[in-house]
Amino acid sequence: MSGEPNTRLADLFGLAGWSKGELARLVNKQAAAMGHPQLATDTSRVRRWIDMGEIPRDPVPRVLAALFTERLGRVVTIEDLGLVRHGRTGKRQDGGSVEHPDGVPWAPERTAAVLTEFTGMDLMLNRRGLVGAGAALAAGSALSSAMYEWLHTDPALTADAPHLDNPLHADPLHADPVGFDRYEAAPIGSQEIEELERSVEVFRAWDAARGGGLQRKAVVGQLNEVGGMLAYRHPPHLQRRLWGVAANLAVLAGWMSHDVGLEPTAQKYFVIAAHAAREGGDRPRAGEALSRAARQMVHLGRPDDALDLMKLAKSGSGEQVLPRTQAMLHTIEAWAQASMGKGQAMRRTLGQAEDLFVADKGDVPPPSWMQTFKEEDLYGMQALAYRTLAEFEPGAAVHAQHFAEKALALRIDGRQRSKIFDFLSMASACFIADDPEQADRYARLALVSMGSNSSHRTWDRLRQMYRLTAEYAGYPKIQELREEIKLALPKTKGKGGNSSQV
Repeated sequence: MSGEPNTRLADLFGLAGWSKGELARLVNKQAAAMGHPQLATDTSRVRRWIDMGEIPRDPVPRVLAALFTERLGRVVTIEDLGLVRHGRTGKRQDGGSVEHPDGVPWAPERTAAVLTEFTGMDLMLNRRGLVGAGAALAAGSALSSAMYEWLHTDPALTADAPHLDNPLHADPLHADPVGFDRYEAAPIGSQEIEELERSVEVFRAWDAARGGGLQRKAVVGQLNEVGGMLAYRHPPHLQRRLWGVAANLAVLAGWMSHDVGLEPTAQKYFVIAAHAAREGGDRPRAGEALSRAARQMVHLGRPDDALDLMKLAKSGSGEQVLPRTQAMLHTIEAWAQASMGKGQAMRRTLGQAEDLFVADKGDVPPPSWMQTFKEEDLYGMQALAYRTLAEFEPGAAVHAQHFAEKALALRIDGRQRSKIFDFLSMASACFIADDPEQADRYARLALVSMGSNSSHRTWDRLRQMYRLTAEYAGYPKIQELREEIKLALPKTKGKGGNSSQV
């Protein structure tokens, strides 16, 4: 017991709106349903958890996490509640501080536990049809300052790591049996890992073609299984590959969550991916995971946070990062700069991206997660950056048209979502360049493709383009287009209420 209030638990308790007596009764009821009928919690014990920082014994933290997850409609982990016993790691009991408000980075031995717990809660929300409402994104500056030193140091090999109080690495002969309902850890071999690696490629291709909505639950479930596998100490070469699978699946889970508007959930997966990649010794992968969080920030209108994250992603990727990966990171930075109207900086950054892309001789095979950043993707990001800058400098629209046309000419690999984004970049640039005839053509090509795609981000970009049509509403074809867009927009609850509104 720290004697200090558990501010994390107190904040979430206030959001939930329970009384202390209600929470005590719910804990007893939920524990019984989870197979622990002997648990007897009362109001005074709940008060000690909140006001005195007492950390209850297992299974109470897991029971509380399940209760808060269901009550708030978003994933709430034991870490979020400030109920992790850090033992000899020297961490604060609340898992965070002013400098590290989100409890990151967590101790290395916690990564598999956080991964397993978070995915389990996410799957529970999926089953009950709840959404990630009410959560907040951490600022990019907060994440980058918390993770900077951690990302710039090399992790200890798993085989050499100390056995601390990690519930997934405990001695089963002396462990509390209530802690072992997650996954029965067992060894796996190279063949099983190869199958997992192939499954990542299948999920990645499906996401690129159809959007993240349809396969997100499958990816989260697979990641949950891998988290359980990581509980077993495999030989170092296998453990590294397994961490690589976890990192790739976590990035996919985050990207799919972002694609369907589950923004705080997506950010958590990107952070988990960075941790997993670093555990596997793959710092370039960790940097790329953080660059996804930066892209998310730009999409949500927070380019300053994106630039904070990109500084960390670029510096934390290490010296082994390939030129093409560096080029990709530069395009994201350029998009953030364009979103702030910094045209000179954007052009300079895009020029560096082009030089790096050309400098990659292809003599070193790219990692699997970079094989989808091809020439058309460089052009597509250039088109997006110039289209974004055109909101501040209309003359940039002609450059957006140029790069979007080059990207579309090369889009032949079935990645339909990227093609939709290029259509919308082109349509928007044409409107800004006072070419409504061409804009109408590309907007309709996007609309035709969007019906079979589950990506909410494509609809977000469509709304951005729709605003540009207002100036041409007097044109019969454009007025007809506006009506078709209104009818096509999905009528679901979104960030601002009814997402069919434009």
